[in-house]
Amino acid sequence: MRNRGRLSLRVPQPKHRPGDKADFSNVAVPPAGSVERPPVDVKARDIAGHAYSMIRVLDDEAKAVGPWNPRLDPEILHKGLRAMMLTRAYDDRMYRTQRQGKISFYMKSTGEEAASVAYALALERDDMCFPSYRQQGLLIARGYPLIDMMCQCYSNARDPMKGRQLPVMYSSRDYGFFTISGNLGTQFPQAVGWAMASAYKGDDRIAVSWIGEGATAEGDFHHALNFATVYRAPVILNVVNNQWAISSFQGIAGGEESTFASRAIGYGLPGLRVDGNDFLAVYAVAQWAAERARANLGATLVELYTYRAEGHSTSDDPSRYRPSDEWKAWPLGDPIDRLKRHLISIGAWSEQQHEALTEELTTLVKETQREVESIGTLADGSRAPTQSMFEDVFKDIPWHLSQQREQSGA
Repeated sequence: MRNRGRLSLRVPQPKHRPGDKADFSNVAVPPAGSVERPPVDVKARDIAGHAYSMIRVLDDEAKAVGPWNPRLDPEILHKGLRAMMLTRAYDDRMYRTQRQGKISFYMKSTGEEAASVAYALALERDDMCFPSYRQQGLLIARGYPLIDMMCQCYSNARDPMKGRQLPVMYSSRDYGFFTISGNLGTQFPQAVGWAMASAYKGDDRIAVSWIGEGATAEGDFHHALNFATVYRAPVILNVVNNQWAISSFQGIAGGEESTFASRAIGYGLPGLRVDGNDFLAVYAVAQWAAERARANLGATLVELYTYRAEGHSTSDDPSRYRPSDEWKAWPLGDPIDRLKRHLISIGAWSEQQHEALTEELTTLVKETQREVESIGTLADGSRAPTQSMFEDVFKDIPWHLSQQREQSGA
């Protein structure tokens, strides 16, 4: 007779479901300024504890405190606030546009704007970014034309991608924005490979990449970390832990067992966990990791702890798997509101200025939309010329495509 108990399988479940009251009392939020800022040449093993804490700069009164305070000029803070606000205004407009049937698809970054905008301002202009599909703030902060972003969403004649990409999957070499791939996780090894090539050539540019916490379950994540540590690649690898991968909460990817930053430890990399809704903290961590990479000290894994305020995409209904007010209960707040309050606290901003900027950016987005719709929408208007389908793939067009082009009359 076997005298052993039956095995059981644990399936992680989110704390809240629709109809539940959102309660984040289980989220450990250390005081702002409580985490040490080590020198960039620190050994990864000596800061293992950083992967389990959380770097924060802005306290509850919106004051910048502690060793990670980057002490930025108000001019940079104004740029960051404007870029985050413009990103949100653009997202809101494009979401409504999709609901009107003028574009096919959209993905908002509401609540996560600091994760991209702070990086854009902390990096050098020619560093190469390998984003996921929620880092449109990088392009906006770097000054990429809003009309080009919008034309791609509309797939009209001015679409830089010529109708070959989904909306939000932008690409611009000139703005250091590598082509977005819909396959999750692929940008991590791509970024590491690009960084290795940059180092091999003796260049001075680094690479930076972003994935969601769910994609850490992909093999690409581990392949990237292995190559990054072995070859000491000048790259920053960001895991945006926004708590939800479509309808699967972060526990399905292992977030209940340990932090995502702690996965760096097994690879001998420094892992930093940062308040992703704190613009100053994200900027400081980006600055630290970039300095480390430029000094040939290798890669850094960063977990940006934030929250996805809206649905995964316009194809998603988050009310089916989480409380509708969960975002409002998120203990780390709204990145835009927190930076606004900080600027007001130092006397460099006001509620009146904020209202005026909100109106200015809303008008800018509306006017851009009118211009874009005069060119064409998903439903009607101009398209990329037919012959463009034969362009940009081969340097020299092979005979069979030349034949097809002639047959098409293009």
